[in-house]
Parts: sequence; C-alpha cells; structure tokens
Amino acid sequence: MNTEQKAGLYPLPETPIDAVSRTVREHVVLEGQTFLIDRPDESDRLLDHPFVTNAFARDEYLPYWTDLWPAARMLAKVILREPWIPGIETLEIGCGLGLPGVAALAMGVRVTFSDYDATALRFAERNARLNGFDQLKLLQMDWRNPAEKLHFPIILASDLIYELRNVAPLVSLIKQVLVPDGLCLLTDQDRVHSQALRDTLSDEGMDYTVAAARAGEPGGKRVKGSLYRIRHKH
Repeated sequence: MNTEQKAGLYPLPETPIDAVSRTVREHVVLEGQTFLIDRPDESDRLLDHPFVTNAFARDEYLPYWTDLWPAARMLAKVILREPWIPGIETLEIGCGLGLPGVAALAMGVRVTFSDYDATALRFAERNARLNGFDQLKLLQMDWRNPAEKLHFPIILASDLIYELRNVAPLVSLIKQVLVPDGLCLLTDQDRVHSQALRDTLSDEGMDYTVAAARAGEPGGKRVKGSLYRIRHKH
C-alpha cells in the first residue's frame, strides 16, 4: 500500500461507464439453477483506457472485476449447497460482477456486496436485480483499510490472491471483520500464491480446511480449484 492510499488522499476508483457501455449477458447454470449475469464486453480493451492506465500507474490497479472468473462459479456452487440461516448477514468482498452474492440472495441470505471499484458495485446491483433481488446493500471498500466497526458472521470471497501483495491484507481483513463464531468461504483456482495464503492464515491464528472445487461453463473447459473454510481459532 502506498503512502497516498494509507492517508486516503485520493478517492477509490470508479471505472468510467463509457468504458464498459457494451455488455453481454451470460446464462450461468449452477446446481440446476440459471442466473443471468451482465458483464462488460471485450474486457481486454479496457486496459488501454486512460482511466485504467492512470489507475495502474498510481496504485497498480486493474479492473479484473469485468470478467466472470471460474472461482466465482466455484463459490456460487458451494453457496447453493450450503445450509443457511435465513436472513443471516453476509459480506462478499471483491464482489466484481456479484455471482456468489446473487447465489446467496437466492438462498435467503442478506448480502452486502463490496468492491474496490464503484462501477463493479453497479454491475453487482444490476445483476442482483436482473435475477429478481432488490434487498441488498453496496459498500465501496479497500480491503487494505476496512472500517473498524465492520463485522459479519459470513464472508464470501473468490479469486482474490492473484497477486502476492493481496494475501496479507486479505487475511487481515478476514481476521478483523469475521465475528468469533463466523465463517469465511473462499475459493481460489489454485493460483501460485495459495501456499502463501495458507501460511498467512496459520500465522494469523485462523483455522481453515481445504477441499477440492471445480467449475466451468456447460460443455466447456472445467477448472480445478480449492474451497477454504476459514474460522477464528478457539
């Protein structure tokens, strides 16, 4: 984290809407249910947009949220299989397009979608409403600097350790935000920093289990990954 971000001297990003005005709609089939997810078309061309090049120069930020990543599908599948307490409060961090949060809404869970980019939150809200859900909350948040009073019994996260620099602040956020008897469900497509995640969880006094996970598009390539169930140590 650079000193400017620590001091909060510039606002969190908001990808210009003109950069993502062309969208495509995916029909995501999971556990026998179909979810509609709108996402920006041709996300690679965003990399040449002046906003993105400036944001990267300032804080190495790239709008990865514009893609529907396999780990998000993995997490959504897990959510649809879980037994939930109706109405339990849940925080999705780095929600991007919001598929896991939408799946949680379908299970009767209350969801706060959070992301670093305000435009990602707009898409998450759009996708929730597209699937018939309008009772949700939005929170723009830098997970490196979460609010001290932010606490949830359930945290959802997918594909957030694509860079080593994300690991320590991610674990720190989980440790701070997760209530003592809470649960964090985190999926990852076994990226190279997965061992760093496991080591950091142990160092920070968090219990976790790891199970195999898979996801993919119907008739397409399937991706292997892992599901982490993370709790505070008793």
